[in-house]
Amino acid sequence: MANAIIMPRQGQSVESCIFTDWYKQVGDEIKQGDILFAYETDKASFEQEAEEDGVLLATFCEAGDEIPVLKNIGVVGMAGEDVSTFQTEAGSEAIEEKASSEVLAEEAVVEPVEVVFKESVEGEKVKISPRAKKMAEANVVPYEKIEGSGPEGRIIVRDIEAYLSSVPKTTPLAKKVIKEEGLQLAEEGSGLDGMVRAADLSSNPVYSKDFEVKKLPNIRKLIAKAMHASLQNSAQLTHHLGADARRMMELRKQVKATEGAPNITINDMVCFAVIKALKQFPDANAHFLGDSVKYFNKVHLGLAVDTDRGLMVPVIKNADDLSISGLSNQFKEVAESCRQGSIDPELLSSEAASFTVSNLGNYGVELFTPVINLPQVAILGVNTIVPRPADLGGGAYGFVPYMGLSLTYDHQALDGGLATRFLKQIAIEIETLSIDF
Repeated sequence: MANAIIMPRQGQSVESCIFTDWYKQVGDEIKQGDILFAYETDKASFEQEAEEDGVLLATFCEAGDEIPVLKNIGVVGMAGEDVSTFQTEAGSEAIEEKASSEVLAEEAVVEPVEVVFKESVEGEKVKISPRAKKMAEANVVPYEKIEGSGPEGRIIVRDIEAYLSSVPKTTPLAKKVIKEEGLQLAEEGSGLDGMVRAADLSSNPVYSKDFEVKKLPNIRKLIAKAMHASLQNSAQLTHHLGADARRMMELRKQVKATEGAPNITINDMVCFAVIKALKQFPDANAHFLGDSVKYFNKVHLGLAVDTDRGLMVPVIKNADDLSISGLSNQFKEVAESCRQGSIDPELLSSEAASFTVSNLGNYGVELFTPVINLPQVAILGVNTIVPRPADLGGGAYGFVPYMGLSLTYDHQALDGGLATRFLKQIAIEIETLSIDF
């Protein structure tokens, strides 16, 4: 009996995945436990094993497609079984589009013609029938370069059909890429029956010597989507403040000089200070939900981690229950899991953290504006330590090491005065920090 192959769900917050590769082809025999396909979320990549023996009867997606979780992406069963009832919505849309094209062709009732190309003139109005234009746009046909065979050179349906019959068939994803990125249609495709896939497309040769067009990695697309949504759906404002880092730097020296002491870093100390400040300002330890605010009794601290696959933000649950050495150990463990790709997807959800810290100090960044991980109401950016002139007392002035702090907050949830006091409290906690190790 034929069964659907379902896109797995990785965590409650994951709604769609990027399909990356089929390891089996239609018609191949499959054994339970064989690696069947690969896919990615915005934070990690996975390989899916076959759950039963059989033959791969059909596939409904290809590399680069964004697939909703729990969606049917293929069929496995016995050779010769009917798979028509397993068509996905995308497949149904393709069938409808094909049927629509067939109807238009039947309605045209004109003899087929050979496609004739012409030089397009900038600003020239193209004469084309509404039905032909609709067909051309649906199939990404450069109709402005086609010589029309209708009255007064008007482009009609049979001209579009003549063009389509003269070029290889194109996958829906390839059509989308051609339309969005302005790429050239390949003369030959690598898909079934020579069908052009997205991977077959090349950049416009007119500009190929000046630049190279590359598709965004799948994870970059999802991160970009999340960042755009954050700025679009919140009123973000950033305050900048400096904290005297002498106390923290002295503690770091003591840690390094103490035999057997844990390797507590400057970043660990900053996060420890942030947790203390959050306990005093619960309004910043919250999620903004539009018409309500979720306040957390515990601090679930997210920490931005740079990896080869992109920026990840794992969360340390109940971080306020940890000592600074315990917090340091937790940070090291989740950061390593992120770099190895073995992190639990639930720990990467922006809903899992109540507040986030992003530290660019190691890169020498003196000032930046971090973007909030919605629905959190704020995020702290930590900058590098730089010497600044300061009053040392008794009329003496000198240079003091200062750490830059950048707090971005959602003005829908927090007022400027409260955000400023919270940022100042973080600076105070940094300047008066005491630790046991």
